[in-house]
Amino acid sequence: MRKHTLRLQYNSPVVLTFALLALGVLLLGSYTGGQSTQRLFCVYRSSLTDILTYPRFFLHVLGHTSYAHYLGNMMMILVVGPPLEEKYGSRNLLWCILLTALVAGLVQWLFFPGKALLGASGIVFMMIVMSSLSGMRGGCIPITLILVFALYVGGEVVDGLVLRDDVSQLTHVIGGICGALLGLSMQK
Repeated sequence: MRKHTLRLQYNSPVVLTFALLALGVLLLGSYTGGQSTQRLFCVYRSSLTDILTYPRFFLHVLGHTSYAHYLGNMMMILVVGPPLEEKYGSRNLLWCILLTALVAGLVQWLFFPGKALLGASGIVFMMIVMSSLSGMRGGCIPITLILVFALYVGGEVVDGLVLRDDVSQLTHVIGGICGALLGLSMQK
C-alpha cells in the first residue's frame, strides 16, 4: 500500500501574502493604538509634500478598522482570489490589486477631503466582477457578469444614494468597474 504524504502548499502567493500583510497591519494597528493604521494605512487628503501621501494611495487596502472588518474582506478574497490567480497569473493579479487600490485612493484623495478610506472592499468587488468574467469565451458577454454587476455594483449605487453610513459604496463601485475593465482587457 502506497502512503501519500500531505503537505501544505502556498498555492496562491499574491492572495495569501495580501491576507497575511493585512493581518499584520491589523495587529500592528492594535499594538500602536491605531496610530500606524491612521498614519500609513488610510488614504485621506494630505499635502503632496508629505512623503507618506504616495504609499497611502496603495497601502490603504491593507488597513482595517477591526477584526470583523478584516474577516469580512479576507473571507471573500480567500475564496474568490485563488482561482483568479490561477487563471490570470500572480503578476497580473498583483497588478490588478495595485491599480484598483491606486484608482480608489486617488478618487478618495481628490473628491473626499474630509474623510479617510481604508479596507480591501474595493479589491473584493474587483475580484468578484473579474471572476464573473473568467468564463468568457468567443467575445460573448457572460450573463453572470450582467447579474453580478446589477446585483453587487447596482446595489452599492443604490446604497450610496440611500444610506448614510461609514461604508464607502463608491469604493465598491470603483472596484467593480476596475474588475470589469481589467478582466475584459486580460481576456484578449
